[in-house]
Formats: sequence, structure tokens, C-alpha cells
Amino acid sequence: MANHKSALKRNKQSIVRRDRNTQARSTMRTMVKNVRLAVAEQNKDAATAALTQAVPYIDKMATRGIIHKATASRKISRLTKLVNTLA
Repeated sequence: MANHKSALKRNKQSIVRRDRNTQARSTMRTMVKNVRLAVAEQNKDAATAALTQAVPYIDKMATRGIIHKATASRKISRLTKLVNTLA
């Protein structure tokens, strides 16, 4: 356990940030799942709408450093390719 005042503060900050990042990552995964479900149901309108909502959020996660930028790019690419199979 941390003994110095600054170390205690750092510990509190890391706990808050971990919780925030976990929540954001969970939201991102839900958005990805919504796109995949819409594609599985062959619903092009819903899939496109879910994709347009998911892409900026995934980019934001990469900008904030919650996921790597290459991971974000890969996720976006694969989801877009998946939605385009409905065309």
C-alpha cells in the first residue's frame, strides 16, 4: 500500500481512471455487438445506423488511449466490411 501522500493520490486517480476506461470499453463493445446483431438479422438500415454510431466512438477510444489506434482501425475496417456484405 502507498505510504506517501502523492502515492495515495496517484492510487486513487488510477482507480477512477480504470473504472472510467472499463465503462468506455464496455460501451464500445456493446456498440460493436449492435452492429453485428443488425447484420445477423439482415437489417441493412439498422446495421448502417449502428455503424455510423460505433465508428466515431471507436475512434474516440483510440484518441483517449483506451485502445491502440491500430486496434481501432482494424475494428472499424472489419465492421464496415461486414455491413457492406449486406449491399
